[in-house]
Amino acid sequence: PRYDKCLTAFLGNLVYADFNHFATDYKQVNRCCHSKPYYVPGGRVFVLPLIQRLDRISLNIMTLIIESPRIYTRNGVPITVTGVAQVKVQGSNPEMLSAACEQFLSKSEREIQEVAKLTLEGHQRAIMGNMTVEEIYKDRKLFSKCVFEVASSDLVNMGISVVSYTLKDIKDDEGYLEALGMARTAQVKRDARIGEAEARRDAGIREAQAEDARIAGQLKNEALIAKAKRDLALKQAACDKEVQALKAKSQLAYQLQAAKTQQEIKAEEMGIELVERKRRIELEELEKERMKYILDATVRKPAESECFRLKTIAEAEQIRVTAEAEAEAEAIKLRGLAEADANRAVVLAEAEKMKRVAEALKNYQSAAMLDMVLQTLPRVAAEVSAPLAHCDKVTMVSTGEGDVGIAKLSNEVIRVIEGLPQLVNSLTGQDMKTYIPAR
Repeated sequence: PRYDKCLTAFLGNLVYADFNHFATDYKQVNRCCHSKPYYVPGGRVFVLPLIQRLDRISLNIMTLIIESPRIYTRNGVPITVTGVAQVKVQGSNPEMLSAACEQFLSKSEREIQEVAKLTLEGHQRAIMGNMTVEEIYKDRKLFSKCVFEVASSDLVNMGISVVSYTLKDIKDDEGYLEALGMARTAQVKRDARIGEAEARRDAGIREAQAEDARIAGQLKNEALIAKAKRDLALKQAACDKEVQALKAKSQLAYQLQAAKTQQEIKAEEMGIELVERKRRIELEELEKERMKYILDATVRKPAESECFRLKTIAEAEQIRVTAEAEAEAEAIKLRGLAEADANRAVVLAEAEKMKRVAEALKNYQSAAMLDMVLQTLPRVAAEVSAPLAHCDKVTMVSTGEGDVGIAKLSNEVIRVIEGLPQLVNSLTGQDMKTYIPAR
């Protein structure tokens, strides 16, 4: 097999690779001026002498025998474990290939194997210290899985992948494993003796069960025979009962048929009577229809005509009354509007008059006030003497002192009139004595 090749170039170059061969090696080509190298998997490549350098790294699987002698397990028992691991430089992952070239490019395949072996052995020792002898011995798959997972995560940083790991052998210098085997052997022998005793017991049980089954079968057969006899007797009784029933049925058949015939005859008679009644009802219905037509022609239609005539007359009268009422309402409305206009004119005239009187009072003050008082006094006197004007008869009663008769009545009226100036003064605040010269 070929070895992986790493080619470091200090100048630009032309690379030709034949990919028809299996990729068992990798070529790394570094260009000049610190340019990044590139890799060629397997095949062939041109190398310029003195300008380029070719290094190789193997991509083949490497088998490692990993032995960990006398490692103390979790329960303090020293054992020796031998494992077999298959590792290789990962060429399909560029990052892992770059890491492998960076760390192992100048190393031989044996040196790479030694590094991987030491790493796997360290992880194998660590896993052994975390497990008991029984766990390692009984569950080798779990132990191999733990070593594989832990070692893979560590070696992947070096560009190496663990293809597989298996536990090859477990040894014990203290006889612990042998004791476990002896205990297991004793357990197996014990289980064998127990199994033999259980087999004898089961055989006795099966014999007893077989005897019970035989007796049960015999009793079952006897029960079946008794049941068959009972079924035969029941069937025979049922047949006898059925025969008796058929005889009774045949005896009653004639009576039943005769009764049915009588019922059919009676039904036919009732049908004939029903048809006759139906025809009479139809004749009565026809008579009712005829009478209805006669009533319609002689009573209802003339009544409807008269009702329509009266209704038409009433509607015409209602229309006439409504029209007259509407005309009267319109006339009343017009008269009301006219009276309202007249009253409005009167009120406006009165208001104008009062306005002018107020202006005159404002201008003349005392004289105007005197004029109003003098105009009002006759009405006041008339109102004072009004009760006397409506009296039919006056009866005067006197003690004989002073005036009597009509003279006394006149004096009373004069005295009332003399008190008018004082009344005017109290009502208006005007003293009439200031406007009337003294006698």
